[in-house]
Amino acid sequence: MDVKDSWSETDSNPVGFSGPLSGPLVTSTTRNSTSSSRKSARFKEEYVEITLDVRDDSVSVQNIRGGDSDMALLASQLGRSKHFGSQLSFKLKQVSQELKRITSSKRFDRVDRAKSGAARALKGLKFMTKNVASEGNWSEVEKRFDELSINGMLPKPQFGKCIAMNDKEFSGALFDTLSRRGGIELSSITKPQLREFWEQITDQSFDARIQIFFDMVDKNLDGRITEDEVKEIIALSASTNKLSKIQERAEEYAALIMEELDPDNLGHIELYNLEMLLVEAPSQSTNIGTDSRLLSQLLSQKLVPTKEHNPIKRWYHGLFYFVEDHWKRIWVMSLWLAICATLFIWKVIQYKNRPVFHVMGYCVASAKGAAETLKFNMALILLPVCRNTITWLRSKTKLGGVVPFDDNINFHKVIAFGIGIGVGIHAILHLTCDFPKLLHTTDEQYKPMKQFYGDKPDNYWMFVKGTEGWTGVAMVVLMAIAYVLAQPWFRRNRLNLPKAIKKLTGFNAFWYSHHLFVIVYALFIVHGYYLYLSKKWYEKTTWMYIAVPMFLYACERLIRAFRSGYKSVKILKVAVYPGNVLALHMSKPQGFKYSSGQYIFVNCADVSPFEWHPFSITSAPGDDYLSIYIRTLGDWTSQLKMTFAKVCQPASVDQSGLLRADIGYNQPKMPKVLIDGPYGAPAQDYKSYDVLLLVGLGIGATPLISIVKDVLNNIKQQKETKEESGINHSNKKKPFATKRAYFYWVTREQGSFDWFRSVMNEVSDYDHEGVIELHNYCTSVYEEGDARSALIMMLQSIQHAKDGIDIVSGTHVKTHFARPNWRNVFKSVAVNHTAQRVGVFYCGAPGLTAELRRLAQDFSRKTSTKFDFHKENF
Repeated sequence: MDVKDSWSETDSNPVGFSGPLSGPLVTSTTRNSTSSSRKSARFKEEYVEITLDVRDDSVSVQNIRGGDSDMALLASQLGRSKHFGSQLSFKLKQVSQELKRITSSKRFDRVDRAKSGAARALKGLKFMTKNVASEGNWSEVEKRFDELSINGMLPKPQFGKCIAMNDKEFSGALFDTLSRRGGIELSSITKPQLREFWEQITDQSFDARIQIFFDMVDKNLDGRITEDEVKEIIALSASTNKLSKIQERAEEYAALIMEELDPDNLGHIELYNLEMLLVEAPSQSTNIGTDSRLLSQLLSQKLVPTKEHNPIKRWYHGLFYFVEDHWKRIWVMSLWLAICATLFIWKVIQYKNRPVFHVMGYCVASAKGAAETLKFNMALILLPVCRNTITWLRSKTKLGGVVPFDDNINFHKVIAFGIGIGVGIHAILHLTCDFPKLLHTTDEQYKPMKQFYGDKPDNYWMFVKGTEGWTGVAMVVLMAIAYVLAQPWFRRNRLNLPKAIKKLTGFNAFWYSHHLFVIVYALFIVHGYYLYLSKKWYEKTTWMYIAVPMFLYACERLIRAFRSGYKSVKILKVAVYPGNVLALHMSKPQGFKYSSGQYIFVNCADVSPFEWHPFSITSAPGDDYLSIYIRTLGDWTSQLKMTFAKVCQPASVDQSGLLRADIGYNQPKMPKVLIDGPYGAPAQDYKSYDVLLLVGLGIGATPLISIVKDVLNNIKQQKETKEESGINHSNKKKPFATKRAYFYWVTREQGSFDWFRSVMNEVSDYDHEGVIELHNYCTSVYEEGDARSALIMMLQSIQHAKDGIDIVSGTHVKTHFARPNWRNVFKSVAVNHTAQRVGVFYCGAPGLTAELRRLAQDFSRKTSTKFDFHKENF
């Protein structure tokens, strides 16, 4: 007999029912007769007869006629499963739903899964990562169940934590879906039920995974997805992936999916539609040209790590590679250490031949040796912060080939550490060794010392209260304050300190404390003049060491003050973007020349008349304006943003940003801004390379955007030159060096793409030859293949195919999900640019520096492509 909706749900006694169930497999009930007949017409060949035995607590398969072996296997799985519920109507409804699932799975055979798109799709829609979903991890889930369960039941809010899925909203929706599939009406589950849930979500079958995903959307389990259900799952996916803009437009995107998958306006879509969309969605991974497949495979084999068993050879290769990568730093550090050691030894030998050595011994000799290195380092520490001099040396001379100017601040820190050691040795030996020995000498032993110290001191205080003593103590205290506040924990407010103390830290505290150096140098000169053991002026060499560096640094500061005085700029545009980013577009001062990758110092008197802060230039040298992007990470930048936000208005529909103020639109009076620069940075060396690999993290993309714009401007100029060359053949302008640029921008926030949307679109519009290859990555979105990002990827594919706009970035550039596979990125560049030098420029947080440097070194040693790594951390 054919089962229909003719049973009664009011029967008081449960009745066993057994009989054949025949008819079209896609038809479970006669309530939707129209759609049933339509389905039967479409799939009239798909008939199979299944005889079921319906009992109080289970449904078992008695007989199967028709269909193939796969159908028999799927139907038999239905018979072995327990179903929760006691009413006959509910059990038959379960039968109907399971049969629909079997039918949908059979429809998948219509898709050619041998194709690359289908093969990739079969790897997708994973609810758990490979590591979490491994067989051995059920024991971990079981342990967490025991910890989180209440009276043997796991509450729904704890489900995500129990299965190691951090997204509460998505895990809650998954819990509801699996509960509906299993007929569970309670908001908590037992351990056996959890085990059943776990087996479903870790099932490696693509059919099972897509069915779960379909059921997440199809909340009434009728085998059809309506537009409202699509809207709900879009909102859920957007919320899970922190894509607020997609969440706001969920209704619009739901209509887009229905338009794509329901061309006949049936008002619903089915499971096979979903699979077709998933198969057709393009891959997000880094592509390598077909012609380079063989080379890519050979390269992969060559890059397989091999361990050298001989420890001597292993040590030799490690040392060789280290020297090859760091030879500039090595020779500079070696020279510095050699000078410090030479000065120390020279002074010790000098004092060994003086009468004072017989009283205080090596204590005084070592203290004076440390003092000599201290004089040298106090002079040297000023040179790395002479920014104008360093910029001139690296830009106008060839010293950049042998001197690591990019490490000027690091060298400044190393010298500061050396000063700290020198101060420590000098002060400790004087206070704990020299002075006590003098106090305890006999009158006969003290006679040679009288010409230096006068009458024999009566107590320890006599040494400290003198000019030599209090100036030394004051210097130590001021140096300690500046050194402590310069540490990242205090400078970046990383410590959870009480509010009263926290006000004394931060960048402002670092900036002001560092300017105590003026007092320190004054005390240093006084301290070096009033020496106990040196009375002749030419023996007091402190001023000789620091005279030239102090004069050079003073000239630097005067030049900066003079230059910033006439480089007052006019604000052309202000924009406040998501992610606490302030963009300033300013007029370019007359004669102001710079290179992409350089930076300027900015001062705003409305925030602080004395503070200057560095920011990378994002505009290109060919632009008629200057632009910088400032992320509010500290007290000064926060106040600057608040100051400019007061003169801004909410952005219009056709404008980017949250707040804006543009010249010519009733622009209010802007705060006065001064600039100083430009100054050299690692990124400015990009012109030395034919191929560029630019990597920016978050706001670290700012100097690299300037490079991209410069390359783009040169593409435009070359196009204009070609058009003019037909008329005038006398153009002898030097061609632009860069032939290819790969730009990878990784950010965690969707709103960040608003910062440089116009640049991205401009590249897409003008770079027809593909010189610039843009790759945007949004790390808040789960990686390709994860069920939590599957719908976003489908929606992205539809939207981009329709109008060429990416739904995540709002640009023509498609956004990749999660983090890049950097090894594949380097591999792709190495395959496409054999026997070439590639400039790798990275700007961002220090965490990625080591990996990129290691990959650049690895590929340079094992391939014909040479990668030169440059970094700029913030």
